[in-house]
Amino acid sequence: MSIVKVDAGVCRFETKIKVKKTGQNTCKVTIESDCPAVKKLAQELSECNIGELKKSFVDSIVYNICAKYLKHVTCPVPTAILKAVEVGFGLALPKDVYIEIKEECEE
Repeated sequence: MSIVKVDAGVCRFETKIKVKKTGQNTCKVTIESDCPAVKKLAQELSECNIGELKKSFVDSIVYNICAKYLKHVTCPVPTAILKAVEVGFGLALPKDVYIEIKEECEE
């Protein structure tokens, strides 16, 4: 099983994604979140197929479901879901991913 925790930033919503392989090509996806929009997408996205990892953004079921519910295109949750799936299938090592944002003052 893989577990991914997401701190989405300024919205302060935290999300926990659990992926458990249920077959050679399928996995169960469990999403817990403080975010009302992520809670709604979690109701629709409970399974995933390994084929999702080979699709483009526009063809991805994960991204299409997320697009229905998430209001902010910059939300990191869709990517985190797919990273959890990737690790859950053993196609990637469980390594943290960071986005560090700094604002510099112009002189």
